Amino acid sequence: MRQVSAVEALQVSLDFGEKLLPVGRLALRDGILYFEYDAAFLTQGLDISPLKLPLQTGVGQFDRHLFEGLPGIFNDSLPDGWGRLLFDRFARTQGISPASITPLDRLAHVGHHGMGALVYEPDFSAQKQAEDIHLDTLAAQAQEVLAGSSEDVLQNLLALNGSSAGARPKAMIGVDEKCEKMVHGTQALPERYTPWLVKFANQQDGHDAGAIEYVYALMAKKAGIEMPDVHLFPAGQGAGYFAIQRFDRKGKERLHMHTACGLLHTDFRVPALDYEDLLALTGMITKDAREVEKMYRLAVFNVLAHNRDDHAKNFSFLMDKTGQWLLSPAYDLTFSSGPRGEQSTMVLGEGKNPTKEHLLKLGVVAGLNQKQSEDILEKTKAALAEWPQLAKIYGVSQARISEIGEVIFGDT
Repeated sequence: MRQVSAVEALQVSLDFGEKLLPVGRLALRDGILYFEYDAAFLTQGLDISPLKLPLQTGVGQFDRHLFEGLPGIFNDSLPDGWGRLLFDRFARTQGISPASITPLDRLAHVGHHGMGALVYEPDFSAQKQAEDIHLDTLAAQAQEVLAGSSEDVLQNLLALNGSSAGARPKAMIGVDEKCEKMVHGTQALPERYTPWLVKFANQQDGHDAGAIEYVYALMAKKAGIEMPDVHLFPAGQGAGYFAIQRFDRKGKERLHMHTACGLLHTDFRVPALDYEDLLALTGMITKDAREVEKMYRLAVFNVLAHNRDDHAKNFSFLMDKTGQWLLSPAYDLTFSSGPRGEQSTMVLGEGKNPTKEHLLKLGVVAGLNQKQSEDILEKTKAALAEWPQLAKIYGVSQARISEIGEVIFGDT
């Protein structure tokens, strides 16, 4: 990895797995960020951020108090939480204060190896060959970093992080067809390997956090929610490491990925979103009633499963090279308490205790009749009823099985 360097301008392109398609140019002048689309890109008709960065000529600047002045679409490329911690720690090893690092510096270090199809040049991203990796070693290194030590592992962990978001340590890996062998996953992968993302515990998690998320993924699939493939890798200590196949990659093709946070220019740390907004956004972006129903199913699952960390970065949309948008498969589904014990995303204005009645009314907003909505609720409840058995099978502690069961069965 190169040293952290000051960047004044970036070329933004789309990489759908073929040749790069130039999109435009980001520049920093006197502390203000500007963006302008390339004239040739405007003729393509690929509306990569229709609400806040529509296809139009001219130079634009943005709210300096949100996303450090970046348009939401490019802020989606930046790591937060764990990824930002790694990068800032690395900068300090180079004698650079994180306060002096600009969003363009950070995007240059995402380079060609972030989530989605957007790429940035100059590319200062960490380079790592597809060598074998060991999850127990990575987990131990992550704990060392969280404890504030071991500068010597920073570059390895940075190379594995890409632009993944969230507070828990993560690594982008390549996994073979049998889910037995793993390699570094941000670069080109060997034949018959697919890109995955694996999570490790943070200092607040219990030893069974990975197993809980894995069981939630299994229940979500049974509830009819579109999920990527998931796997629980064995761990030397604890119930295992949760891993999920990346949905922004399809073979050699890359898909453009945009979160609700970035699309709407809403701060995901300040709960202000309602599922009514997400249903409307899904309909507007995809123009497909089936995708709106998918968002409704996800709302029902999050409420009944007590996943209250359902903030604006945990909903994404995918666009292919033809410009077609779809709701992404679901991700980051697990038991969580949310801000002040409320859903991060409200249900028709209710965050503390959304009920069946709120969800049925939300179904009307989604364009469903009452029978359709009730069927979705019943299918979700039936899937959640498997929590005690599945949790026991996959190594969740009895205390957590009881604690979570009491909450989700009480809510249903």
